[in-house]
Amino acid sequence: MKGQITMSIKEAERILIIEKIINGEKKQKHGAKDLGISTRQIRRMVKRYKREGVKGLIHKSRGKLSNNRIDEIKERKILEIVNEKYYDFGPTFASEKLLENEQIKISKEKLRQIMIKGNLWFSKQEKAVKVYQMRERRAREGELVQIDGSYHLWFEDRGEKCCLIVFIDDATGKLKELYFCRTETTNNYFEAMKSYIKKYGIPLALYSDKHSIFKINRKELNSKEIDETKGLTQFGRGVKELGIELINAKTPQAKGRVERANRTLQDRLIKEMRLAGISTIEEANKFAKVFIIKHNEKFAVMPKVMDNAHKKLDDNIDLDITLCKQKKKEISKNLTIQYGCKIYQIQTKKPGYTMRKQKVIVIENNFGEIEIIYKGDKLNYK
Repeated sequence: MKGQITMSIKEAERILIIEKIINGEKKQKHGAKDLGISTRQIRRMVKRYKREGVKGLIHKSRGKLSNNRIDEIKERKILEIVNEKYYDFGPTFASEKLLENEQIKISKEKLRQIMIKGNLWFSKQEKAVKVYQMRERRAREGELVQIDGSYHLWFEDRGEKCCLIVFIDDATGKLKELYFCRTETTNNYFEAMKSYIKKYGIPLALYSDKHSIFKINRKELNSKEIDETKGLTQFGRGVKELGIELINAKTPQAKGRVERANRTLQDRLIKEMRLAGISTIEEANKFAKVFIIKHNEKFAVMPKVMDNAHKKLDDNIDLDITLCKQKKKEISKNLTIQYGCKIYQIQTKKPGYTMRKQKVIVIENNFGEIEIIYKGDKLNYK
C-alpha cells in the first residue's frame, strides 16, 4: 500500500542513525547518545524499524486526541465560572480556587490556555530584573522574624484603605501574625507583638525597616515615642525588655521575605476576602487566622534545624505593661505630675514628703488609659 508519511525533522534524523546501527556502522550506545535517549529505547526503535519500516518511528499518538483533552462544553463552563468569580486571578490561583470551591480539577497550564483564549489572561513580557544575592535563611524557627506594615485597599471598593501588619518567620517562611489596623502606629505593633508572643513565645530577633516606630531618625529625643533614657523608640524599648534583638534593615531588598509576602497577600488575601465578603477590619482580623493556616500549609518550608528558638514568656512579665508606651516623670512638691497636657494628682495615705522629686513611670496602654507606677506599685490619682 502506497502513500505519504509525514515526519518531523527529529524523526527523520533517527532513520539515518538507526540504519547505520543495522548496517553495523554505529554501535547502539553511540546512537543512543546522539539521539539523547537510553540504549533500551534505541533497541526498541531498531526492532520496530525492522518490523514496520519508517512507519515504526512515527510517534504513536500523532493524529489522535489527547487523553487529557477537555471537551468544549466543559471548557466553556470553566471560562464562565472564571469570568464571573475569578476574572482577575492568575491561572495558578484560579486553578486552586476552582478545585476548592467548584470541585473542578484542571492544571494551571491548561487553565492559562483557556484564559488566554477568553481574553482573561495575557502573556507577560520577560523584562530585565536587577538581581540581588539572596540572604541565607536562619536555621531555626523563631531565630528571626521579619515585620512590616503594608498600606493598601485591602477591601477594594467595599471598605476604607487600611494597614496590614505582617510578621513572617525567616527560617520557614510561615506567616506568624496578620493584624489589620487603620494606621501603622506603635500601639498597633504592640498589639500584634502581644498576640504573637501569646501564641508562639518570644523570638530571638525582629527584622524591620527604619521606620520611626523602630529607629530614631532625628536628633531630638523629646518625642513621646522615644525612651529618652536609653535612646530607643517605645517599641525598641519594649522588645529589648523582653530580650528581643531589633535589627533595622539597610535596604528594602534586605527584608525581601516580608516584601514578597506583602505582594503575595495583596493578590491572594484580597481575592480571598472578596470571595468571603469581608469588608471591615474586625472581620478581616478574624478571617486572617484561617488564612494563615491555609497559606502556611501551601508555602511554608522546613527549617534546617528542627529545634524551635522561641523562648517561653516569664510568668513575672506583664505584656500589657511591657508592650505599651512608657514615660519617666518626676513627682512635684505638691505630688502632681504632668503628662499629655493634663495634670495628675497623686492620691496616697503615705507621708507626702517621701515621694517628692521621686521618679515614676507613666504607662499609657493602647486604649489611652493611664497608670502611674512607683517602685513597682500602681498609684491612685485623679
